[in-house]
Amino acid sequence: MAQHETDQPVNDEFTVDTEDCEERELAHRERGTSRPITVVGNPVLHRECKDVTSFDDELGRLVDDMFASQRTAEGVGLAANQIGVDLKVFVYDCMDDEGVRHVGTVCNPVLEELPAEYRLLDDSNEGCLSVPTAYASLARPDYAVVRGQDIEGNPIRVEGTGYFARCLQHETDHLYGRLYIDRLSKRDRKDALKQMAEGTPRYPVVAND
Repeated sequence: MAQHETDQPVNDEFTVDTEDCEERELAHRERGTSRPITVVGNPVLHRECKDVTSFDDELGRLVDDMFASQRTAEGVGLAANQIGVDLKVFVYDCMDDEGVRHVGTVCNPVLEELPAEYRLLDDSNEGCLSVPTAYASLARPDYAVVRGQDIEGNPIRVEGTGYFARCLQHETDHLYGRLYIDRLSKRDRKDALKQMAEGTPRYPVVAND
């Protein structure tokens, strides 16, 4: 994905997102209310979201609802537009390939352009809560760095490897109007949509008119 310009100050330190994961996720979830998931075809999923400019209690309530919604849907990452909110924020609760759990929130995420030696591709299965019951193989770099802001507006920088790197790339894509199936060949995209049509979501979704 192309680099997205931002005026945010750069923090070269990586954010620690592996401590007190259970307590932090539970606190968000208990304060939040689970919302249904928007699915492919809903316009909010197919356009770039608005920047987060107000780091206030309303944003905090949204993040709480996102963690609650993510848990209901048994996901590892969730972007705000997946619950119908047009803002650049995503949450995650994801294991990396070493079995280390990462929990956090990123506002106004930007994927950093990495040197070639860091762009080793991992061709693995990928799914999406907004394309329920469908999976497809998709090559993505097995290392990713995302910079953005936390819910208080402080600059943060998050790194991920393996499955967690895939999660960071997937959720950032969402906020710029791109679903993982948009990266597939026409044939594979059609197959994924067929899987979705034939399946039954295990969580509440917003039906498209």
